[in-house]
Amino acid sequence: MSSNDDLRSIALTEFARAGYAGTSLQRIAEIAGLSKSSVLYHFASKEALLEAAIGPALERFESIVTKLESSEAAPADRAAFIGDFVDLLLEHTAEVNMFINQAASLEDVLVFERASGLAMRLGVYFASQTHSALEHMRFGVALGGAAYVMASQQQYQINPTPPIAETRAALITIVTELLAPVPVRSTHS
Repeated sequence: MSSNDDLRSIALTEFARAGYAGTSLQRIAEIAGLSKSSVLYHFASKEALLEAAIGPALERFESIVTKLESSEAAPADRAAFIGDFVDLLLEHTAEVNMFINQAASLEDVLVFERASGLAMRLGVYFASQTHSALEHMRFGVALGGAAYVMASQQQYQINPTPPIAETRAALITIVTELLAPVPVRSTHS
């Protein structure tokens, strides 16, 4: 018999692969070697199973955002955030894939509303730290681009994927460069 962790892992894989709407509880039960009623015994609904599957990633994301919001916005705080954010992307690639590729169609699902709210908090934080359209765009490209790269590797099963340590170092370097404050240029000659 599968444990709750096994069911969450199977559900996450299927939700990321076939989409939340395209995955039935029956399919998850079949993969787990259980009956649909057994799955429903552990999780009251497909939405409850989704919450259980991506909840740990959202808890981690919320912790990262809260830590950033309470920081002093010093360079060390930004560096710590970048490392934490990249680690989140690497450790929760399937969840990132789901959010990038399915959030718009699942905006009425509570767990996706929560994820969108966290992304909004992050955006508000960085908007408060930026002073120009250039900085604002750099923020979007840095974080959104890093998330998209990881989601596309998951979605399209890009092989060979670089080693995790190499990917982590590359993402940290690129995101750090993009999030570096842009010097204000004088308009006087």
